[in-house]
Amino acid sequence: MKAHIVLLPGDGVGPEVTAAAWSVLTAVARRGGHRFEGSEASIGGAAIDATGQPLPAATLAACEAADAMLLGAVGGPRWSDPSAPVRPEQALLALRRHFELFANLRPVPLFPALAAFSPVKPERLAGADILFVRELTGGLYFGERREQGEGDAAFDTMSYTVAEVERVGRVAFAAAQARRGKLTSVDKANVLASMRLWRRTITRLAADYPDVELEHQLVDSCAMRLMTHPASFDVVVTENMFGDILSDEAGVLSGSLGLLPSASLGAARRGLYEPVHGSAPDIAGQGIANPVGAILSAALLLRHSLGLEAEAVAVEHAVAGAFADGARTADLATPGERTLSTEEMTAAVIARLAGET
Repeated sequence: MKAHIVLLPGDGVGPEVTAAAWSVLTAVARRGGHRFEGSEASIGGAAIDATGQPLPAATLAACEAADAMLLGAVGGPRWSDPSAPVRPEQALLALRRHFELFANLRPVPLFPALAAFSPVKPERLAGADILFVRELTGGLYFGERREQGEGDAAFDTMSYTVAEVERVGRVAFAAAQARRGKLTSVDKANVLASMRLWRRTITRLAADYPDVELEHQLVDSCAMRLMTHPASFDVVVTENMFGDILSDEAGVLSGSLGLLPSASLGAARRGLYEPVHGSAPDIAGQGIANPVGAILSAALLLRHSLGLEAEAVAVEHAVAGAFADGARTADLATPGERTLSTEEMTAAVIARLAGET
């Protein structure tokens, strides 16, 4: 297979983990006889410094010409003023809107070898395997917002249409069909009109998926249940902001935010793939960032944009194998335990990948 992947390193540790993921993709290509071409484009704070815009026209053009987009991270202290008219995160919102990437997949990987690093008791973690499907182009993050008067009042709007809920709902039902057949729809229908529309729409869609067990849960009780009974979830579908918060909370189960991948998908095969952890400016440039979130995001890229399921599984198995062999980055080590640099952890995954049959 031939594919063109645009690399968007961004800020902080973004360039380091993106390089690691690209190394793994290059190893996958060698192993499978594929040809992956990569080009790099500026985004986020780095792009603001270079061009004044977080998503320059040249970067958007490069993304339009690619089969998939692999992002590192955006943001950092230099651009942290939330009232600034130009901010790094605007690039992400613009990409989601431009490519209509309405479904954000956030799996929560749980590795037996890392169980000790989770703050949740092992008996509560047993059997946990959760996939979040977060609606990505509507809700509070995209609704009308305004500050009024002299800044003493403001509002944000949570708005949804039936069509917006339907399309992300169908992604979630299909994911549940391919997994354990259970879907939890999370809302705040007891208070918010938009969430009552959400619940009605998801309930109606369930008739088209009789093999999927549907349950509804309010967002506040879901937040508690994620920590007390994580194994009771299979696929979770929810609104934009709720999904952002809940999937980060669930990331605690895995032991480190550095492990979490994501895929932002639309109707076309081109997707945006990025680790959940952010730019981590406090460790940028030190070579100690955990590359696994980016590497697992590359596995999602192989699966969803390139249709290479066997290769995606091989990468995921290689990561699990590296951890089983004792590979640990600084965020996943006990005091006195030897840790691997970003490059060394990447090499450990590639070495396991080379041994996959």
